[in-house]
Amino acid sequence: MKNLLFFVIIFSVSPFLVAQDSTTLSLVFIGDVMGHDTQINSAYNPETGEYDYQNCFKYVSNIFEDADFAIANLEVTLAGPPFKGYPQFSSPDALAVALQDAGVDAVVTANNHCIDRRKQGLERTIDVLDSLGIPHTGTFKNPKEKENNRAMILEQNGIKVAVLNYTYGTNGIPVSKPNIVNFLDKDVIVKDIQETRRLNPDKIIAFVHWGLEYQTLPNDAQKEINQLFRNNGVDVVIGSHPHVLQPIEFREDHFVVYSLGNFVSNQRTAPCDGGGVVRVELTKRGGVTEVSDAGYYLTWVYTPVIENRKEFYVLPVSPFEQDNLFMDQDANNRLVDYAKEARSIYLNNIGISEYHFNKELPGWEK
Repeated sequence: MKNLLFFVIIFSVSPFLVAQDSTTLSLVFIGDVMGHDTQINSAYNPETGEYDYQNCFKYVSNIFEDADFAIANLEVTLAGPPFKGYPQFSSPDALAVALQDAGVDAVVTANNHCIDRRKQGLERTIDVLDSLGIPHTGTFKNPKEKENNRAMILEQNGIKVAVLNYTYGTNGIPVSKPNIVNFLDKDVIVKDIQETRRLNPDKIIAFVHWGLEYQTLPNDAQKEINQLFRNNGVDVVIGSHPHVLQPIEFREDHFVVYSLGNFVSNQRTAPCDGGGVVRVELTKRGGVTEVSDAGYYLTWVYTPVIENRKEFYVLPVSPFEQDNLFMDQDANNRLVDYAKEARSIYLNNIGISEYHFNKELPGWEK
């Protein structure tokens, strides 16, 4: 009789234990969105006097739309005219509109170019993003705004994530009071994490502008900052700034992308002409949220000259490696070389592999 009773209890309970309810949230992280002079000129329509970046992102929009949230590093100001690229960026508002239309849901704004146009540029960038309904973090008009919106909260499918954003500096330009830019200050970071925990997020993510430009391996300072986040319970760290890819490490309790590289820019020196788009899936089960899956897409910026004007298209690499589709042969050869360079950098990855884009893409014509 005891054996029968034991069997009945196990049979009735074990399905609950094995098949606990779970839910998932997918996040896509996008590297440096730059706005060089050539890009601004390319977007300008002299007939209408307007700017249009819509074509830039149409071939990667499915990657963004496939995720619950896509988050980009906006490495320009939206400070209004005169529009200018390097060294002090101000891009047309149309750039943000095109990113949003392509499926980018949120941006981070703390980077070395965030106060290129000083107080007016920082504040107008925030105003434009707010007017478009694009969540953002990293820069703030005043201390009260930071206190009320210390972290960018993204919530869906019963999972809440909090995104914090920091930069190593602002190219020597001082921050005008009462504006705030989140710098990589240990005390600030620890306080932000502590205060963010009061919001009860399932995960805290740090999006960090750090490292040395054009270096394909992280330096000691990046590793130390990553360890600071890890020691304080931040399980996902996403890096930008070097303008080239740096390795990704996916361990059981921590996920770090040292650099996503350039998403879109006019930097054409290898391997600055491409980047990576990283997809992370969070799974919540029994009140515990973990990184359950992660991978990356390689992207490359195609810049054909059409009617005496350079155009910009961000392309997923994998569909073009065997078929140049609408690209000229020289460009296709460069894309193939970039793929080799990127995969060489990613030989230093730990626990993550490449996704290959196999969906039908909008607007493709041979």
